[in-house]
Amino acid sequence: MKIFKVIIINFLIFFFILIILEGIFGYWFKGENFGIYMRKERNINWQTTSSFNGKDYNFFYKRNFWGFRGEEFDPKDVKVIFEGGSTGNQRFTPENSTIVGLLNKKFEDLNHNLKIYNASTDGKSVNGYINDFKFWFPKIPNFNPEYAIFFIGVNERFDNFDGRFYLDNKISEKKIDQIKDYIKNNSFLVDKFKLIKNKHFPKNTFSYDLTNNDLYKNFEYIDYKTAIALHKDINETNLILIKNFRKKLNSLKSEIEFLDIKPIFINQLMFDGLKDKKLFLINNELKKFTLDNSYFIINLDEILLMKKNDYYDSAHTTPQGSKRIAEKIFPLLLKFFEDYNEL
Repeated sequence: MKIFKVIIINFLIFFFILIILEGIFGYWFKGENFGIYMRKERNINWQTTSSFNGKDYNFFYKRNFWGFRGEEFDPKDVKVIFEGGSTGNQRFTPENSTIVGLLNKKFEDLNHNLKIYNASTDGKSVNGYINDFKFWFPKIPNFNPEYAIFFIGVNERFDNFDGRFYLDNKISEKKIDQIKDYIKNNSFLVDKFKLIKNKHFPKNTFSYDLTNNDLYKNFEYIDYKTAIALHKDINETNLILIKNFRKKLNSLKSEIEFLDIKPIFINQLMFDGLKDKKLFLINNELKKFTLDNSYFIINLDEILLMKKNDYYDSAHTTPQGSKRIAEKIFPLLLKFFEDYNEL
């Protein structure tokens, strides 16, 4: 009986110490309390092997404490962020071969002290970008970016589908999982465990062979001029898509103007250019929106022709395709930042 009593007392003391540690060092009552948001996008270090067009890439897919792709950083140093979905995150591509990584290397090669920080997460649409400014970025202390690059197009083709809410909000679907995420996001002990685990025992994911031999069978690339004639007929469903997209863009405008952020918009292509009518309409509406608001836009659909093996599926670029996009984007970004005296 005495032994049982000693065990109970020791357990209570241990539990009390844990509570004290969590209260002092945890994030329960701090500004960087992420709550139920972003848990699956933070503190990641996955060892990965991907194969594109017969070439293997071995790398670590990392997302830092704040949820951005890449290494840790001081939030006060962030001036430019990049907002995209999986086409911007490029989960299966080494960071230095992603669009953002290649752009940063080009700035570095010119000795420009400007870095783009990648906030892209898989599945995110414009609604997700809006939610980032509401629920993610306010959790980051001393985080005041001046510029935001928005990579828009592919995910806007699907206005509603199962999972859209959770992809754009970055929260778990089930309540029990949300509770678990809240604990994991704020626990000091869990945070230290993840830190040690990521450093010494990184998760080893599967090897991914992303070569698709059927993608370019019967291949037909639709450039912008061809698409104008091909997609000239607009039906009621198209008009609803355009209307809903414009509404989301106006909501995004409210967020960035409130925060005094200068936006840069980049539209998108797919492996077959603009064969997808919805993408063509989305791109055109984005152009109208930027023109109406005097925002800077890079119209990839008009200035870039993608080639075979630039994509490993209909929407996601291989390192070869990412390089082609980065090389077309960079001179325009360079001039933009020079005009704002940032270089």
